[in-house]
Amino acid sequence: MNRGKLVVLEGTDGSGKTTQINLLSQYLKQKNIDFEVVSFPQYGKNEYANYIYDYLSGKFGDINGVEVHKLAKAYADDRKTIRDQIEKWLSSGKLVIANRYVSSSKAHLSAHLEESEREEFINFIDSLEYKENNMPREDLTILLNVDSKVGQKNSQEKNHPDLHEDNLRHLETARQIFLDLAQKNNWKIINCMNNGEMRTPEGINKEIREIISSAGVQ
Repeated sequence: MNRGKLVVLEGTDGSGKTTQINLLSQYLKQKNIDFEVVSFPQYGKNEYANYIYDYLSGKFGDINGVEVHKLAKAYADDRKTIRDQIEKWLSSGKLVIANRYVSSSKAHLSAHLEESEREEFINFIDSLEYKENNMPREDLTILLNVDSKVGQKNSQEKNHPDLHEDNLRHLETARQIFLDLAQKNNWKIINCMNNGEMRTPEGINKEIREIISSAGVQ
């Protein structure tokens, strides 16, 4: 049996990742493709994700008081709780779709650092996640690129507070880091804006399906 593929959807808050994964799930079901979906952080499922939720809710102070290495460990430990299950799915030939993955930590947490400190921190995350925790490597990463102001507006229509989405400067820095990572790591970038407006979810999803199909992962 061929090993399954791990496909990751990344993007800043409000880029429409959850909507796109829901649409993609409907399509995959119609095509009778065996798949699983996992979203990070896994709020309500473990102590690490609950710690992250408290941080993003402002329980530990504002966005300027972030301990990035401690948070990186929490994000990594949250993912590690489902590592064996992901590996089992992949070994059985399933397509695994992840709503955020390791690169979300790289972009959002390194956005708190000076530019000169980011490369070392990103290397720290790589070592923590892939070497120490032995997380599966992504086969394909798709970045949903959205104007930061539009993404912030979309995010703030949700019901839960988020220190990241409330800070436009942070969102823009994280977006630029995502774009840098995409160029360095050969991700696929989908521009979700057209003349200053969000494209239709269906149009974006069609592009996602075409990318997945052309990459040979479905």
